Amino acid sequence: MMGARITEWTVLLATLSTSLLGCAAGDSAVKHNRTARVLIIGDSISMGYFEPTKQLLEGKAEVYHNAGNAQHTRHGLTQLDAWLGDTPWDVIHFNHGLHDLKYVNAKGALVSPDEGTQLVSVDEYARNLEQIVKRLKKTHARLIFATTTPVPDGAAGRIKGDAERYNRTALPIVKKYGVRVNDLYAFASPRLESIQRPRNVHFTDEGSRLLAQQVADNILGALADR
Repeated sequence: MMGARITEWTVLLATLSTSLLGCAAGDSAVKHNRTARVLIIGDSISMGYFEPTKQLLEGKAEVYHNAGNAQHTRHGLTQLDAWLGDTPWDVIHFNHGLHDLKYVNAKGALVSPDEGTQLVSVDEYARNLEQIVKRLKKTHARLIFATTTPVPDGAAGRIKGDAERYNRTALPIVKKYGVRVNDLYAFASPRLESIQRPRNVHFTDEGSRLLAQQVADNILGALADR
């Protein structure tokens, strides 16, 4: 009698274990078989490459952009939870920088560098960016940090070279947390005259399309690592 009961319990436990393993495998399959969800967080530069990126990834991923302009890191810290929502993101591609390094007056209006101060100092930028990365890591999404694109000579309210300085500050932070880097600064720099508007941080339509190709390639690389 005792031997029969032991056999019954053994069969029951084996059946239960098999069922649980099957459920786990099924959940994993559902996760990886559904269309990937990608969130792009950024300023007007990302708003320019968002639509062509979305087109390049059609059928491979559902691509979204945060509502409006992500602006600077202070704004990002206050809005990040709202942008993330409760969506289980697979990849998050993000950047802050051009709004952090711009010069503003006491009222927050864009002014020439000799008439104002930088909105977010490079030291505060470092602190804010680290907090943003820590929050993004909690999503368990694959993270991609896009370096800030170059500031050309004559761009209003900004100084050429500051994008490189802020990037130098950002890279050790994101790498410390294992974040993938999409170096749009390095990509844009050697071809800036042909893809960026004169005396302007914004890009031509063709320039945005070329940036989108870099973004799409990095997103596909991150999805392949899932």
